[in-house]
Amino acid sequence: MSVWRQAGLNYINYSQIAARLLRQALKAEFRVEAAKRDESSIKFTQWKDGKAIRKEN
Repeated sequence: MSVWRQAGLNYINYSQIAARLLRQALKAEFRVEAAKRDESSIKFTQWKDGKAIRKEN
């Protein structure tokens, strides 16, 4: 069994922690560029009868 699994983490949590630590270890000149890749976003789409439901604001 993997060490991260024994620690109670799933792979996503493990990879996020590893990426954050790697970015912190970079030299300042490379850290700024790597920090831009640290942000992420998620978009949820509801589906009904095989078609995406458009949500009106």
